[in-house]
Amino acid sequence: MSTLPSPEKLTAVASSMGISFRPGDAEEFLGLMAPFFEAAGATLAAPDPLPIIKYPRTPGHKPSAAEDPLNAWYQKTVIKGAPTGKLVGKTVALKDNVLLAGVPMMNGASFLEGYVPEVDATVVTRLLDAGAEIHGKAHCEYLCLSGSSHTNNTGPCHNPWKRGHSAGGSSSGSAALVAAGEVDLAIGGDQGGSIRMPAAFCGIVGMKPTHGLVPYTGIMSMEVTIDHAGPMTRNVADNALMLEVIAGPDGFDVRQKPYEVPQYSKLLEGGVKGLRIAVVKEGFGHPESEPDVDAKVKRAAGIFADLGASVHEVSLPLHLESRTFFMPMAAEGMVRQAFDCNGIASGASGLYLSGLADRFRMWRHRADEIADTVKVFMLLGRAMADAYGGRIYAKALNMRRDLTARYLAFMNDYDILLMPTVPMKAPALPPPDVPRAVFLQRAWEMLANTAPYDVTGMPSLTLPCGLGDGLPVGLMLTGRHYEEVTLYKAAFAFEHHKDWKSL
Repeated sequence: MSTLPSPEKLTAVASSMGISFRPGDAEEFLGLMAPFFEAAGATLAAPDPLPIIKYPRTPGHKPSAAEDPLNAWYQKTVIKGAPTGKLVGKTVALKDNVLLAGVPMMNGASFLEGYVPEVDATVVTRLLDAGAEIHGKAHCEYLCLSGSSHTNNTGPCHNPWKRGHSAGGSSSGSAALVAAGEVDLAIGGDQGGSIRMPAAFCGIVGMKPTHGLVPYTGIMSMEVTIDHAGPMTRNVADNALMLEVIAGPDGFDVRQKPYEVPQYSKLLEGGVKGLRIAVVKEGFGHPESEPDVDAKVKRAAGIFADLGASVHEVSLPLHLESRTFFMPMAAEGMVRQAFDCNGIASGASGLYLSGLADRFRMWRHRADEIADTVKVFMLLGRAMADAYGGRIYAKALNMRRDLTARYLAFMNDYDILLMPTVPMKAPALPPPDVPRAVFLQRAWEMLANTAPYDVTGMPSLTLPCGLGDGLPVGLMLTGRHYEEVTLYKAAFAFEHHKDWKSL
């Protein structure tokens, strides 16, 4: 039952909002508010119409170090899906920001440790309905705010190609487990590159679909305008099949538009003849770029030309421009949604869990534990909101529409934009006592090429295109909204041309 605050508490609330009370005001306002608090109590007491859990499961267990040498698992369990379906025989790991009913989650964050979701995310239900077998929750970065794999509260996740090196982030465990062969498929999330960056570092295929194509229902949201979820797999065919299963409107997620999902897995053949590919100059030669990464990606572009595509090196200044306002917009949006509203997006209908919101609010009592990557976002977002009164976020959203329109105008002449996924191969993990500046640099130094396409919402896929120093190099293909088929066709042709490890 909801309880009225005391006069002293209401006076403090009023003061925090700049409202001055005269003697007796608190009691008078409380009297006026009492019926609404009664209504709030009735709301809390009413049954919560949540989706039914269809498949039996157990909470599972936290694996030992011997069972989890990469520190890639948060919780292991086995949930068997339907006896028939497109994914029968396929095993799956879920990024640990994806709700799996009855199985603990922490999203990399100490203050969420011990939370057990009440429902399955839509993508979970769809995977199980298609016959997949879920094997547990994969570690991710602290509230998903790192492109490296060293910020999870349990310690770093290691790259399966070279221990002691980053697995990428924030879908770190998802990429590492797929690359290591522990599961066939994984769900990742992407707000600045968090599917594509770890996929590139670990040498697998990762697809950030068109914004809203895959329902985000039941996945912990960072900022509704840039939230993406998608498949991470060892090959293109599995990736296409997985997207085919998880994509499409679910009736909850306001990010989604009516859309009939193609059978991606049946549209992979046909090659690249006639495709127009733009090799974007601005995607290469960053201060942090490694020469062998740039060279191998340009060699990959030449392979597309050999396969019949029309390939041209072009200048696209938009690519640099689109990076400038990503961090301020994301920070202000995240601080409002996550930290002011405990993860509930005001004004956006959907499926919300009061238990998760209640658990998330615990950050206020444990803020000193939060990773510095998250603290920077929190402080930046709050400082900008206080200084500019929402103007930064408002203007960034307006600029985003214009930017997206300009990208699409450019792509009247091209089907695919090509560049390195990340400018470097997986770097060494920073030691625990590294200075704060280095800790943060290692978390964000790889964002340059991926973040723009979270802003525009265009589909963007990474696939491996070679090895350097024993570590994978990632090639990124980006297309127009809802043209995932084009990216899959190109990636499938490239993958089947030659073993990528020999390039």
